[in-house]
Amino acid sequence: MRIRTIALLAALSLPLLVAPFATGTAIQRVQFTNGSAYLVVEFLDDDLVHFELADGTSPGTDAPLFSTPQVAKTDYPGPSSFHQTGSLLTTAAMQVEVTPGTLCVKVSDPVRPLYEACPRNLAQPWKGLTITKGAIENAYGLGEQFFTGGNADGDWVGRTRSPGGPYGNAMTFDGDNGPVGNAQIPVLFAVGPANLNYGLLLDQVYKQEWNLTGDPWTVETWGDQLRWYTMTGPDLPDLRQDYMELTGRPPVPPKKAFGMWMSEFGYDGWKEIDDRLSGLRAAKFPVDGFVLDLPWFGGVTAHSDNTRMGTLAWDTTAFPDPAGTIAAYQAEQGVGLMTIEESYVGGNLPEHADLAARGYLVRAGCAACAPTHLTTNDWWGRGGMIDWTQNAAGDYWHTLKRQPLIDAGVLGHWLDLGEPEMYDPGDWTSGILPGKHAHADYHNLYNLKWAESVARGYAGSGTKRPFMLARSGAAGMQRHGVAMWSADIGSKLTALAQQQNAQLHMSMSGIDYYGSDIGGFRREMLNSDLDELYTQWFADGAWFEVPVRPHTENLCNCLQTAPDKIGHSASNLANLRQRYELTPYYYSLAHRAHRFGEPVVPPPAYYYQNDPNLREAGHEKLIGRDLLVGVIAGAGERERDIYLPAGTWYDYATGDRLTSTGQWFTDRPLWVDGVFRLPAFARAGAILPKMHVDGRTMNVLGRRTDATTRNELIARVYPDPAATSFTLYEDDGASTAYQGGAVRTTRLGQQLVGSTATVTIAAADGTYAGAPAGRQNVVELVTGTQASAVTLNGAPLTRHATKAAFDAADSGFYNAGGNLVVAKSAETPVTTAKTFAFTLGQPPVSATFTCHDGTTTPGQSVYAVGGAPQLGAWSVASAVKLSPTAYPTWTGTITQLPPGTTIEWKCVKRQEAHHPDKADQWQPGGNTVLTTPASGDAGTTTGTF
Repeated sequence: MRIRTIALLAALSLPLLVAPFATGTAIQRVQFTNGSAYLVVEFLDDDLVHFELADGTSPGTDAPLFSTPQVAKTDYPGPSSFHQTGSLLTTAAMQVEVTPGTLCVKVSDPVRPLYEACPRNLAQPWKGLTITKGAIENAYGLGEQFFTGGNADGDWVGRTRSPGGPYGNAMTFDGDNGPVGNAQIPVLFAVGPANLNYGLLLDQVYKQEWNLTGDPWTVETWGDQLRWYTMTGPDLPDLRQDYMELTGRPPVPPKKAFGMWMSEFGYDGWKEIDDRLSGLRAAKFPVDGFVLDLPWFGGVTAHSDNTRMGTLAWDTTAFPDPAGTIAAYQAEQGVGLMTIEESYVGGNLPEHADLAARGYLVRAGCAACAPTHLTTNDWWGRGGMIDWTQNAAGDYWHTLKRQPLIDAGVLGHWLDLGEPEMYDPGDWTSGILPGKHAHADYHNLYNLKWAESVARGYAGSGTKRPFMLARSGAAGMQRHGVAMWSADIGSKLTALAQQQNAQLHMSMSGIDYYGSDIGGFRREMLNSDLDELYTQWFADGAWFEVPVRPHTENLCNCLQTAPDKIGHSASNLANLRQRYELTPYYYSLAHRAHRFGEPVVPPPAYYYQNDPNLREAGHEKLIGRDLLVGVIAGAGERERDIYLPAGTWYDYATGDRLTSTGQWFTDRPLWVDGVFRLPAFARAGAILPKMHVDGRTMNVLGRRTDATTRNELIARVYPDPAATSFTLYEDDGASTAYQGGAVRTTRLGQQLVGSTATVTIAAADGTYAGAPAGRQNVVELVTGTQASAVTLNGAPLTRHATKAAFDAADSGFYNAGGNLVVAKSAETPVTTAKTFAFTLGQPPVSATFTCHDGTTTPGQSVYAVGGAPQLGAWSVASAVKLSPTAYPTWTGTITQLPPGTTIEWKCVKRQEAHHPDKADQWQPGGNTVLTTPASGDAGTTTGTF
């Protein structure tokens, strides 16, 4: 029973009382007043509370508090228990104390204080909160903002989160980054010592400024009310998952979204796309799609109402027979198309007249006014702007313009200029907030409502998955199937570094799929070596971005974006193939993001929040929980230091095992086997599902140029005494049937006990259209020894001496060298459980390499380089340094050589610093030849200068 309490003194804050203690309660709301101001506290769950604070008329406690379209979930059950003693409110997971006379709110977890928020200028239009910093040390989230200085690291403490423009979201420019996005996603995750943490979502549509430079922090915004949510929990994963539940978890993108999509501004016609595609195919690069900029609908006419902006209809002169061509691309090449669209409609187009007659355009200041006529920044032309705040407008436009593209086979939609970039500050829309129609009342949610209309159109017209790429957004953007990118970023290494800091905060803002124009859109800003910049950017993008999308402004048709034409082509190919190999891992992470709200590419602090070395780290990123990858963004980079959290880690490229106490490992080479690679490490116990990728691989769906099928289940396993598991998720890759249960899950497990490593592949659960009934199963076990035997379900597998013999057999195993043992089954029903048991301990192949007459100069040493990966695969940068044991004779023992293999090699003299790829002197004459035994010591092999 609630008792309404009458305030005796205007200055006295008193609550609307509820029962002092309740168990299994519904949503609890308590109101406090102080003069004309009020505060309503709404407990939605044990660890989630919603506040509304304002100077004015209270909504009372009988109905739910208002939430903006940023919030998805409104059907919370209420806390499991609730206790009120005066102004002290307690649930099982938090405590809220309201201070009489100020309406300040103290939130605890429930034992430790988290913050105190107090009103700031509550009676003024520009109002906000002060939030005590207290014991908090770091803060993450708040969307997208680029800083100068080219630094991938940094959290929000000590910084100011500034709006991009006069209303908030905008594309901004600076000399280090070029034109980049500033997208307001107002969620903050604050972290202190010993898992002290909380999340705070300021659910406002207006521009916000967060000042975290002092104590207390301040946040200011417009609006009649201040509304915010607070989440408590044991750690960052719990908090972020609560936030994703509140604002909506992302759907699983189409599987093709995880591949490479080629893009430029812009392809002039099918021939230009065909030329790019044939070049990539000839160079054996996989590719999944092409992104079409403005020319697909005929381009734009600047300064004119006679522009084609808003037609969203093919220019059939440059792009004849679009439906037939799209079908041919899909059927013959396995590639799809994404088309750009904007919210602007040329003033003289029939589409403009149609939308105006229906009332679906933004209006010039009042409900009865004509559509606003945009004339400033009119590079695109002049005309009107669609009112996405009207669901009817979005639905009509989708049916009229977008659905025919979808029916013709277009797979994705590029939502450009969605801040919005051009607008009339005095305009009028149907609106998002009750009774609010001005520009400021919708600006920051404009792109959100646009994306919502696309997702709604897909949901109402079939089972295809939406796939969108947007330049701006808001909280909740992720639930509509949107990837975001950082706008027209400059071709600068400083921008590449800062992109990684922006990605850190976007991940913590709920945006799992965030990328960039790989190589930089504004190529005129380049101030370093283009090939080096592109190679680094492409390597970063191949690890961290969805989709992998090279893009630049190329109206001159004089620039390149394709990775076979720019940068170090061999490195680009190796990094892209590696990304494609890991598609099953990324795709399983996408299913986990959809089901559980887990991030795909989190910052290391997400899982290691009590490691002070990682609190501000954006220069390293996690892929899921099991892979840690170092960022590269700098001139002349040939090695870098890497920090590994405490535990056992394996170098992903070499298989080397590193044991960390929480420490730095210095000078990790970036050129491995002749290609540039980011330093990547798998934690012990990791199980990474992979796909087979080679020169015949065309796309992420496994299509091949020879029409063969390679659908084997491949698991790379890093054994550990602690039992671990990973669930592989598979579906049809294109439809929404997975949401109804059309998903196959396969649990993969591992454990190392003594000298036996056991890898299990459980019977698959579930199915989907096109799912294989049987397949081969391949285990790549990374281990420091060779295997003397491998069994499958207790039966011995045949040992093969070489990779060629292994590849030709249906089943068996072989010791591959390089810390790797590979075993496979014949094709087996997926409903059959498989257990591989590896008997380890056999010594790997090693050999002593000796180089005579190796006289050197200061800074120079003698190295061994050869055809095996352990000898650098003939890459001088990856050669193995020897020791001057009896100068000028140099020797060294190299292990993990491939057994039963003929290896050619030579001595080289090379500079020690920076892993140069050029030798000062090669051993003269022919190559030295070594034939390795099946295991153990191969003896000494010698070369002479």
